[in-house]
Amino acid sequence: MTTPSSREMGLRGRIGGFSKASRYAPEELTGAARTGFLKRFEPQEIGLSPDEKQRRTQAALKAHMARLSLLSAKARRR
Repeated sequence: MTTPSSREMGLRGRIGGFSKASRYAPEELTGAARTGFLKRFEPQEIGLSPDEKQRRTQAALKAHMARLSLLSAKARRR
């Protein structure tokens, strides 16, 4: 038996990933990770309505992504 090349192993990995994606919805595959990631941006104030909490979480996420975008643009300029 021969050892598979790195190219063959990459192709096997892609086949596995596509097969898994064909059986499950994206939300099922990444739901726990998304929830954990968004938890970082949730406000800690007590007594906020669920709608307000969600609005603030989304705003904090957008600010984070805009900050990353700015840092990326500065790095590309250098």
